[in-house]
Amino acid sequence: MDISFSKNQSDVTVSDAVTLFVVSAVQFLTPFMLSAVGVALPAIGREFSASAVQLGLVETVYIFAFSLFLLPAGRLGDIYGRKRIFTIGILVFTAGTVLVALAFTIESFIVFRFFQGCGGAMISGTSVAILSSVFPPAKRGKAMGVIVGCVYLGLSLGPVLSGFMVTHLGWRWIFYLGVLVELICLALTVLKLKGEWAEARGERFDFVGTFLYISSLFFLIYGTLNQKEGGIYLVFMASGALGFLIFLAFEYRCSSPILDVGLIFRNRVFAFSNLATLINYAASFGIAFYMSLYLQVVRGYSPQWAGWILIIQPVFQAALSPFFGRLADRVSPAGLATVGMALCSVSLGLVSQVQTATPMPVIMGILALMGVGFSLFSSPNTTTVMGSVPPKSYGMASSFLATMRTVGMLCSMTIITLAFKHIMGDNPVSSETQSAFLVSMHLCMIIFCFLCVAGVFCSMVRLKPIYLDEASSSDPLGSEERSTGTF
Repeated sequence: MDISFSKNQSDVTVSDAVTLFVVSAVQFLTPFMLSAVGVALPAIGREFSASAVQLGLVETVYIFAFSLFLLPAGRLGDIYGRKRIFTIGILVFTAGTVLVALAFTIESFIVFRFFQGCGGAMISGTSVAILSSVFPPAKRGKAMGVIVGCVYLGLSLGPVLSGFMVTHLGWRWIFYLGVLVELICLALTVLKLKGEWAEARGERFDFVGTFLYISSLFFLIYGTLNQKEGGIYLVFMASGALGFLIFLAFEYRCSSPILDVGLIFRNRVFAFSNLATLINYAASFGIAFYMSLYLQVVRGYSPQWAGWILIIQPVFQAALSPFFGRLADRVSPAGLATVGMALCSVSLGLVSQVQTATPMPVIMGILALMGVGFSLFSSPNTTTVMGSVPPKSYGMASSFLATMRTVGMLCSMTIITLAFKHIMGDNPVSSETQSAFLVSMHLCMIIFCFLCVAGVFCSMVRLKPIYLDEASSSDPLGSEERSTGTF
């Protein structure tokens, strides 16, 4: 993966290339911990006698913690320094990984995963903002492609390494290895990451807005996950929804908000790019979760072999993301992202038809198609978002984009958890319950497919119509629009 930028090509220095390397290395960690644990879920479930719902919560709370703290972390970075928040995030993430490795019950495992996710939110909420502060718009797409490629490299190595460790060493070795990599990244950050970016230094932090946001999201998700029980949980759902409306109204009038609501209403590109991100991740995230259980429980593959099959999608993503990132520097990134979303829709429709005897080459082809679609969407979409805001808002934009990703993943896992509750109850995922498992998988994939189709139309809204007289020019979108990402 090429991360070098010569002075003949741009204004990026050697120090900036080092910054790219450090940020990319740390960005590798959070998805690695997500995909690695996904393959280990059956083994974790057997050791702790966990139900299907509890296994779903293992991934849900990790993403939930991301969703809660991304926006506050991004704003803290804008005000107090992005490197500072970035470094604290690595420390918290490492501590959480140590605790998860020492978990003694499924309940403690879930709690420690939440703590680990809090550190991951601080990393993700500042990393893209740091790169946007360093790289000029003309080269930002390439930088975003590299970092997205590293994210998918973490997703790629997660299933393979996890499968090997679960088979030969035990699932706890996933976290032992994670601690080692995290300590290396911490050393690189402290020693090599030069600079402290805080364009909003001196502005006050919005504590009231932060409280409203965190409490509203907590009550909404917690109530949704338990809505089948009725009673107080329905009150939680309603309180969370009402709290969000109050939060948006407060932020609109706040002079130093954690979320610039006015920017969302004024900036069509920023608004629909983030909406497309939310829908894309809500629709596509569940594939890895379901396919891990499908391959091991329904098809009978070992964790190691399941990992080798699941690696197909993220390998395509890791290999193609830098290429599509560079391409987004030259052509409409919003257009590329729309095509990527359409490919994801096709993939989800195909997964909804997977049965017990579906040929393995077909499943591998579907995973490859999803990998191509996702890489075509992610890097260009990130470039579009970061190019649509001024430097002062990089932290907010970065954290809001990451929030849309994680809320999308959280929505995906919430839909899956609800499907498990209504179709499988408290029964574990096993060979005896595989028929019910397939029913829940097919239902969720159909829902995700329709979501992704809706996302295609949201992504198309960003595209500026090109009329015949514009098409005849050498640069129909305009050089300024191409560099800023406003179409």
